[in-house]
Amino acid sequence: MGQPYTPTPRTRVVREPDRGVYDRQVAYQILDQGFICHIGFLVDGQPFVIPTAYGRAGDNLYVHGSAASRMLRRLDEGVPICLTVTLLDGLVLARSVFNHSMNYRSVVVLGRAVAVEDREEKLAALRALSEHILPGRWDDSRQPNEKELKATLVLRLPVDEFSAKVRSGPPIDDPEDYSFPTWAGVIPLEMVARDPISDPRLQPGREAPAYATHYSRKPNS
Repeated sequence: MGQPYTPTPRTRVVREPDRGVYDRQVAYQILDQGFICHIGFLVDGQPFVIPTAYGRAGDNLYVHGSAASRMLRRLDEGVPICLTVTLLDGLVLARSVFNHSMNYRSVVVLGRAVAVEDREEKLAALRALSEHILPGRWDDSRQPNEKELKATLVLRLPVDEFSAKVRSGPPIDDPEDYSFPTWAGVIPLEMVARDPISDPRLQPGREAPAYATHYSRKPNS
């Protein structure tokens, strides 16, 4: 079942409004399949955009980095931020150059991030980050020690103000261009994992786990 959401004036899609999707479940499906988000913010009038890994737990997104990071510390000061995630699904080849496009799914989240100070929430957030990228790896790895936890800054961003935008399907040409003599259609794109490469210092007889040999970013895989 979907979870309809009423967009704010800041998150309502203006360009190609028919592609706007205001459903929390759809937005979460996109966020859960993505790898990297981009976080935009201002520092003394200078725009910055940081690419970083992220994870989701319920209605919160988590990002992390070095506790010494000046930029991450600035985010913790409550500055407005814009977080985006985009999945590219295909190249759309139209008959005219002007109408070429891409099939994609994207999410924009607006808000303010805060540092996670509670130890248990911090560990849960780091686990969410790990499981988001590689389900099963957290329990198969050494857990963070106190020194590592202290050196890591985790930020929480509530998914309160957001929107998704989706394009799918074939090219849309002008009526007079459908008779133009060229190929038109879609080149589907997807991320595919190759066979794992073992560390040269791996203990003898240690085989790659199933989550590595059968890794996929496809939903429900």
